[in-house]
Amino acid sequence: MPEAGQHAPGARLADPDIEARLARADELLARLESAPGPTAGSAVEAIGLLTEIYGEALARVLDAADGELTRHLVEDELLGHLLVLHAIHPEPAERRAARAVERLRPAVRDRGGDVEWAGVEGEVARVRVSTGGGCGSGCGTGGGGADVTEAVRDAVLAAAPELAVEPVPVVTDRRAAPAFVPLETVARRDAPRAR
Repeated sequence: MPEAGQHAPGARLADPDIEARLARADELLARLESAPGPTAGSAVEAIGLLTEIYGEALARVLDAADGELTRHLVEDELLGHLLVLHAIHPEPAERRAARAVERLRPAVRDRGGDVEWAGVEGEVARVRVSTGGGCGSGCGTGGGGADVTEAVRDAVLAAAPELAVEPVPVVTDRRAAPAFVPLETVARRDAPRAR
């Protein structure tokens, strides 16, 4: 039986299991970094060195990969994050950020809004975010525009940390739509009035 934090050989971790392990790793690293003494410093240094070694190993896999394997590595969310973490992602930041926005789009639409990639200007990713009518006041358990905008910002920064993120206001035409006047009404006005 595997110990805590480990899984059976050959078994794959589900995304929620990976997220739980990442959160636990962040917690442990924060504790180590704040612990006094040389042992804590050595532990943090050892983790840093292992991270560099694993990054180098991943870079070598990427160097040896053909187009199909590279595409698979890039499109896998966990592997994509590791490629970004080690600064070896083969795609430009703009493409990674656009993909992150497209991945979020169905969830934002489910909440009554929309999100659209607007491109990069300099080092700034621009994203149009609208909350629509369905979630303006929060969708029941909280949320709304600020939460959607923050989720978009987090997703873009996770995919392309070298970019800043700027929400772009959605411009809507506020002019009133022309009123529909039935043809019969116009015809009756023009007809002579009976006395």
